[in-house]
Amino acid sequence: MKNSYACIGLFNPKSPENVGSVMRAAGCYGVNSVFYTGERYDRAQPFYTDTQKIYESLPLIGVDELEGVIPLGCVPVAVELLAGAKPLTTYKHPARAFYIFGPEDGTLKKAITDFCEDIVYIPTEGCMNLAATVNVVLYDRLAKGDNFSHHQDSFKNKSNISHIAGHNVGSGDGGDC
Repeated sequence: MKNSYACIGLFNPKSPENVGSVMRAAGCYGVNSVFYTGERYDRAQPFYTDTQKIYESLPLIGVDELEGVIPLGCVPVAVELLAGAKPLTTYKHPARAFYIFGPEDGTLKKAITDFCEDIVYIPTEGCMNLAATVNVVLYDRLAKGDNFSHHQDSFKNKSNISHIAGHNVGSGDGGDC
């Protein structure tokens, strides 16, 4: 996907297995970097689900909050089951996206969804875990190709965009279902 740039933000991920699987998906789908918040991942053991060792070549960066690290020109997109969210099946991805996902045992805070330009959800019968949700969103982006919305152009001069170079719908544990 030429002209494409995507980063992932993980809000307080629950386990190293989740993060390892997200890193593997990020490597498979050409994500540029992964940011995470919270202390649970830092206290956990190293991840073993990233069998391709993507963490050795793809930045995984711990941050205090996600709003301050939105890459320049990227559109923040929350993946969360909320009223008014757009279904992923009809969503037109921005060319430069920062996808933000919540933990398996919770939801994204309102402060996070408030700064996101878009909120999307995956229409499923039940809950999906974090890694599955990330894979579905990134595959959807890949499958839809370069037909981007280009609404990231409206963000070029907004103050909430940093100069630094995206919640799972359903999450296995039922905390957000």
